[in-house]
Amino acid sequence: MKSNQTKDLVLMAMYLALFYVLDVISNMIPFFKMPQGGTLGLGVVALILCSYHLGWKKGVVVATLSVVLQFMTGQMWLVQNSDGFSIFQIFIQFMMEYPLAFGIYGLSSVFPNYGKFYTGAAVTNLVRLGLHIVAGHIYWATPWLGSVTYNAWYMIPTMLVCLVVVPIIDTRLHHN
Repeated sequence: MKSNQTKDLVLMAMYLALFYVLDVISNMIPFFKMPQGGTLGLGVVALILCSYHLGWKKGVVVATLSVVLQFMTGQMWLVQNSDGFSIFQIFIQFMMEYPLAFGIYGLSSVFPNYGKFYTGAAVTNLVRLGLHIVAGHIYWATPWLGSVTYNAWYMIPTMLVCLVVVPIIDTRLHHN
C-alpha cells in the first residue's frame, strides 16, 4: 500500500471516529433532541470536513460509513411494520433517512465556496432536511407543515453550526 493511501485511510478512520464522538455528544444535549429521532448534528461537521479535506469520493465513503456508527449510538429510528408498510417501503425510508441523508455530506466539496461561505455545508444540510421532511410526511404520516417544523427544529441549527465551524477548521487544515 502506498504511503498516501495509508495516510488517507488513517484520515478517513479519524473522521469516522470524530463523527462518532461528536454524535455521542450531540445525543447528550437534550434541548435539540426530538422524541421520534433527530438531534443537533455535531457529527456532520466531521463528515463535511472530510469531504473538503479528502475529496468527494472518500467523503461519500466516510459519510456512508457513518450510518454504521449510528447503529452503535442507538439513534436509528425506523417506521414500525404495524402501520401496514411493506419491507420494501421500510427499506426506502431507511435509505432516505440514513445512507442518502448522511451520504450527501460527502459531496460537500463539489459545491463552490464564496469566501468564508461554504455552499456545500448549506446545500448538503438542506438536502438532508428535504429528505427528512419527505420521509416524515410519507412514513411518519405527519402533515407537510408538521414535518417541516419537526425537522427544521434540529436541522437549521445543525446547518448554522456547520456554516460557522467548518470554514474555521477547514482554513486551519489547509494552512498546516
